[in-house]
Parts: sequence; structure tokens; C-alpha cells
Amino acid sequence: MTVETNRLRDLVATELGRARDRTTLLTEAVDEGDLVRQHSPLMSPLVWDLAHVGNQEELWLVRDVGGREPVRHDIDELYDAFKHARRDRTRLPLLNPDEARRYVATVRDKVLDVLDHAPLEGARLVERAFAFGMIVQHEQQHDETMLATHQLRAGVPVLSAPPPPSPATPVGGEVFVPGGDFEMGTSTEAWALDNERPAHRVFVPPFHLDRAPVTNGRYQEFIDAGGYDDPRWWTPAGWSHRQTAGLTRPEHWTPDGHLIRFGRAVPIDPDEPVVHVCWYEAAAFAAWAGRRLPTEAEWEKAARWDPATGRSRRYPWGDDPPAAEHANLGQRHLQPAPVGAYPAGASPLGVHQLIGDVWEWVSTDFHGYPGFTAFPYREYSEVFFGADYKVLRGGSFGTDRSAVRGTFRNWDYPIRRQIFSGFRCARDA
Repeated sequence: MTVETNRLRDLVATELGRARDRTTLLTEAVDEGDLVRQHSPLMSPLVWDLAHVGNQEELWLVRDVGGREPVRHDIDELYDAFKHARRDRTRLPLLNPDEARRYVATVRDKVLDVLDHAPLEGARLVERAFAFGMIVQHEQQHDETMLATHQLRAGVPVLSAPPPPSPATPVGGEVFVPGGDFEMGTSTEAWALDNERPAHRVFVPPFHLDRAPVTNGRYQEFIDAGGYDDPRWWTPAGWSHRQTAGLTRPEHWTPDGHLIRFGRAVPIDPDEPVVHVCWYEAAAFAAWAGRRLPTEAEWEKAARWDPATGRSRRYPWGDDPPAAEHANLGQRHLQPAPVGAYPAGASPLGVHQLIGDVWEWVSTDFHGYPGFTAFPYREYSEVFFGADYKVLRGGSFGTDRSAVRGTFRNWDYPIRRQIFSGFRCARDA
């Protein structure tokens, strides 16, 4: 066993532990009634997410990689996300909280034993610990989903965190991004998921991009100008949804200038990126402002392209993983940071807060890259390809560093607002 393999095993164990610590925090913060309750028809009960992450870990690492006997073969269908809609999951014979905790603990013990013995090379599923990395990211993604459920729950606040840093530098206006091709996606990132692959050259015409996400203060100007009442700014589908859903402001904003954040009413900070807006709202604001949403390729070029070398970096600031000074990630703070709080995370072109704070809607429908191959299963990405889903990039304050990078792609329906979503604007040069 090489030193490099030992380091990889240690990294996997650390990342599995970090994810489980976060899952525990999010599920132990509430009582059993809150764990089994459905806080929104858009979300699963927290206890379902808890057992689901264990079930996925069992399927891929205990049974597939480890070749071990099933722990609970009888519950596979209950925790198959494609078998039951979220709104229906409270009616299933789910594991109760104590059973779910014992189940995920048993699975984790077996996984750590598998990790000690599994080769981390050879077959594609285990090469550079890919399957373990996939499960780390899966649990962290569900942790962010559970954090969104916490935002939707009613009752006494149970989560707390220190505020994010104050602005360190003024950030405003836009940057010019020269036209030309760049390398989009990746063929080398060890834990990159199938929709990020393969790397390919993309030509992007010159454009201008906001240096920072659109703020609450700027979005309030759109509201004050009657943006929600003027169909000129909305796509036909967006205007229909605005009317049907009765949209008048971002989700969780109150008429008296506050927003509800994890059970607490706080004044709306005009310098924070706006959050909890759907794609239709983002596109309407951009039209009102005489702008547009960036394409996915434009977003990634601004985030990764280094004009000095012409190469694509892993992150806006370089190739090093995110540190605390780079980005607002991992629910270290329970809110977006004000614009200008992370100058160390800016791209070479001077674009700020591309990673963390808020997921950023782009104009592009979700699709596979040229040469896409589903791996290790179609249901991770391929079944979502098409015009029904819009892409989001960059991660939010609730995204873990293991589940975001310059190539990472998220997607959702254009009506979704319960996610930690914001945006920035672009315009043609």
C-alpha cells in the first residue's frame, strides 16, 4: 500500500466524518415530532433524508464496492427517490428516528471497514476513491436539502451560527470578459460527477458580467418600480407562474422590510445577495435592468478562465480547495455574506463571490456535454436533461466545499424558490 493510497483513505474517512457530523447536527437540532413531520410538500421529512443517505451509502459502498451482504434489503424501495414523490413520503412505513440512527450507524461501520480493504484503483467506480467521493457529495447535498427544510419549518429557532464577515472592499459594476474559447468541464477532477464531464473547448463571444450577485437593495428597486406587475419583463411562462403563484417579492420577505431566516425575523440587508428567487424572477429582473442572465458557458469562463495563462482553474482563485477566506460555504454562516466580503476568492478578472453565498441561475437548460456518458447510473443526471430544468452554478452558503467546484452543475425547475438561489446579470459586449 502506497503513501498516496493511505492519504486518500484518510481523506475519504475525514470527508465521510464531516458529512455525518453535519447530518447529525441537522437532525439532532429538532425533536422527534419535527423529524417525522413534513414541513413543506416540496421537501421530505428530515427522517427520510437521514435514512436515505444511509441507504445510498449501503447500496454503493457496502454492497457494490464492498461486496457485502445487505444491511436492510427490505427498505430499498422506501428510500428510492424515484419511487415516491416528496409529498407522499410521510405516508410510507419509514424507519422511525431511532431506527434510522441505528441503521446509518451500522452502515457507516461497514463502510469504514470496506474503505480499509478496498483497492482505490483499477475499476472506474473505485479509481481514486470515486464511489466514496460520490457518497460524500450525496450526503452533503442532502444536508443542504435538510438545511432548506429547516428554513421552511415553523416553530422555535433551533439553528445558529456567527454572522459572515463584513465587506472588505467595495464591489460594484461589471467586468468585460474577452471573447475566445476556453476549456469547460473536466476530465481530470477525481470526484467530478458525470454531468461535469468531459472537458471540451467552447467558444464564448465577448460579454460583460456583474462583478457580484444582485443584492437585496438592487432587487428592491425592481419591486418598487412595479416589476412584479409589468408583464413586459417576464417570459410568457414566467408571467403565468407569477400570477398563479401570486409572487410579489422573494420568498421569506415580509411586507415590513424583514425576512424570515431559520425562524427569526431579521431586517433585510441591502448589501446581501438576494436569495430564494426563482429563475423566472431572476430573468424578469434582468430584462427590467436591460440585461440578461449569463449562459452557463459564460458563467464558467468568468469563474475559471485565467487570461494570463489561458488555462481553466479549478476555482476562481486558483487550484487550491476553498478555505475560509475564499468563500461562504458549509453553513458556517446561515446567510449570504454581503458583497465584497471575500476579496481573496475573486477571479483574475475581478468577479467576486462566484463560489458560495447563493446558487446562481443561468439561462441554460440542463443538458449533457458533447461526449457525455452516464456514470455510474442514468438517474443521477441524464434523466433530468431537457428544457424542463434550468442550471444553477457556484454553490450557496449551505453547500459544502466537497460538493462544489468551478465545474459543478446544479439544476432545478424554473419555479423553485425554496433553494438558496440568487443570480447575477450579463450583457452582450
